[in-house]
Amino acid sequence: MVRYKTASEDVVPFGQKVAFGSGHLANQLFPAALGVFMVVLVMSLNMNPVLAGILGALPRLLDALTDPIMGFISDNTKSKWGRRKPYILLGSVITGVSFMVMWQLNPEDSQAYNFVYFLIVSIFFYIGYTIFATPLIGLGYEMTPDYNERTRLMAVSQWMGQIAWMIAPWFWVIIYEPLIFESAPEGARELSIWVGAVCMILGIMPALFNKEMIVPDKDKLANLSLKDMAANTKEFITGIKLTIKNKSFMKLCGATFLIFNGFQTIAQFAMFIIVYYLFNGDKVAAGTWPAWFGTISAMATAFVVIPIITKLSEKVGKKNAFIIATLISIVGYGLKWWGFDPGNPWLMFMPIPFLSFGIGGLFTLMMSMTADVCDLDELNNGERREGMFGAVYWWMVKLGTALALLTSGIVLQVVGFDQSVDQQSLEALTNLRIADIVIPIITALIAIAIIWKYNITEDRAHEIREALILRRGKVKHQGNNNVDSQ
Repeated sequence: MVRYKTASEDVVPFGQKVAFGSGHLANQLFPAALGVFMVVLVMSLNMNPVLAGILGALPRLLDALTDPIMGFISDNTKSKWGRRKPYILLGSVITGVSFMVMWQLNPEDSQAYNFVYFLIVSIFFYIGYTIFATPLIGLGYEMTPDYNERTRLMAVSQWMGQIAWMIAPWFWVIIYEPLIFESAPEGARELSIWVGAVCMILGIMPALFNKEMIVPDKDKLANLSLKDMAANTKEFITGIKLTIKNKSFMKLCGATFLIFNGFQTIAQFAMFIIVYYLFNGDKVAAGTWPAWFGTISAMATAFVVIPIITKLSEKVGKKNAFIIATLISIVGYGLKWWGFDPGNPWLMFMPIPFLSFGIGGLFTLMMSMTADVCDLDELNNGERREGMFGAVYWWMVKLGTALALLTSGIVLQVVGFDQSVDQQSLEALTNLRIADIVIPIITALIAIAIIWKYNITEDRAHEIREALILRRGKVKHQGNNNVDSQ
């Protein structure tokens, strides 16, 4: 086996990895917190669930539509501060402030007022989130040209991002704790200020401390001006077409869509199974068990999965590491049948180390593999378009999330779950548990089939890099091609 050593100049310093990871912690904490806070709209502000669903869907639709536009703008920005960092700074401020303002709601106000208020502010929130997140993803793709260092960088960012999922489940406990806040709306108002401020500070870190790639050929960047809008629109559409035509990239998108969609579809089922199956519908007895399930899952991903996947990808390659991780997650989903036992609630944690390989391996490896695809795209088309690739990739993730929310509700209805009663029928709970296991296993197996012929190996990645160096007319560093024969 031939293994390429990472040249010293290609290593991202640890401080920069932490700064980039801080941005991803904010990037994960915003949606994690939002998912918890949204419960307040229905449970404590007495908003119609349909209206609450609209508030969750409409701004996300706008967010998905604006991602490719922001990717194009970021890819083609010419400024002395870089293509990414000005937007990361601006977007983090807009998003943080909007999150604080968004939750200043009162039960005394009418449902119509709270609906319109929340909708308007959440639109600003998601616009800011797009301005922040899309360039942040693009920045990560270009911070190092090394095949394995990209995985290490993404591992650090995903590790720090998991911190959000460790703490977010406890926001619900804090908001509804009467010893801390007199009411849940008051809790949401005050806690949102802290969450927004922390996310804003974390989000600014990449803009202050990370370095951007110097664009090889700035003459190919579009001029972002009103007079060039027609030409830019044509260039934008062409960019999307080129991105979609990249077969390697579409394999990554397809696998991500399936794994994440399968996971998101059954994400809330664990809470229902814990409350209604393990504790027979007694929410008081269920207590903090659902929060612990979420926190332990995130901890397993951070402390077990990500380090193993990072090392494994260096040994067997990113594609093979993804397949192995996905197969391990399938074992975890199967173990759920025995893990959820009313006689011993502690067994619910048994499948978690296996389950966590699914999502933990997915984003650590897929983001690293997308960076490799960006190099292939430059070789084929002569341009650096990390922002566009990041935007289309995360558009696929967001589309999966939206479909998963819809699918989840349909599955609950099909299995016979009745939200109006505290004790569900044994048939409904059995069907729910089967769906909780079967759905993610099916999507995982299809994802493996899609990624099977992905062909950017470590050797291929180095060939692409050498070709780019020759095209750019740069002198190859001696350390870039050191090999060890094993």
